[in-house]
Amino acid sequence: MGTAMFPLGAVLFPHTPVALRIFEERYLVMLGRLLDETDPAFGVVLIERGTETGGGDQRFTLGTMAQLSHVVPQAGQMQVVAQGTERFEIVQWLEDAPYPRADVRPLPDLEWNEALLPLLEEAEKIVRRVLGKAQQFGGTRWAPEVELSEQPLPRAWQIAAIAPLGALDQMELLRSATVGGLLRATIDLTLAAEPLLGDPVPDGVIVVDDASPDDEI
Repeated sequence: MGTAMFPLGAVLFPHTPVALRIFEERYLVMLGRLLDETDPAFGVVLIERGTETGGGDQRFTLGTMAQLSHVVPQAGQMQVVAQGTERFEIVQWLEDAPYPRADVRPLPDLEWNEALLPLLEEAEKIVRRVLGKAQQFGGTRWAPEVELSEQPLPRAWQIAAIAPLGALDQMELLRSATVGGLLRATIDLTLAAEPLLGDPVPDGVIVVDDASPDDEI
């Protein structure tokens, strides 16, 4: 049977919400089947090449499970909100009919160490500052004052999620093997991106504008 998959033009992080507008028939079928399950969840992977609609895309092999939390029917489409949970690796893609599916291998969550608290605080301070600067140029998904979890490990993932970075940088963060590595990479990538804020988007680059959840994670 495999795990239902939703390839997106954006990265989903553990402990982070995502809001989706579902209108393609294949994903409406997927959603209908998921809602018959006791604990509905699907996998989210970043599209490497191609688009979110129509199929035929190429996808990264690392992703995050998304737990359904809200479903709101609308005319011809569904609005859903899901919460990122555990990371996984694709073992094998299955046939896309009637919707994308794959066999996946869950990855263990990272382990928190209290010695990392100063690094966590530094990462959050830098990300919020640069996010505030990015907001001046518009197009930021998260507000600089967005509320984060009080638990340190979810907070570390959420800091990475709200950093104003491109999808490939986000994939690098999602691959992190330790919390310390996640936080250091978040700091480095955010500082590297800061001087580029406000630069025009090059021709041919598609800007992904996800439906934004409330300013609270």
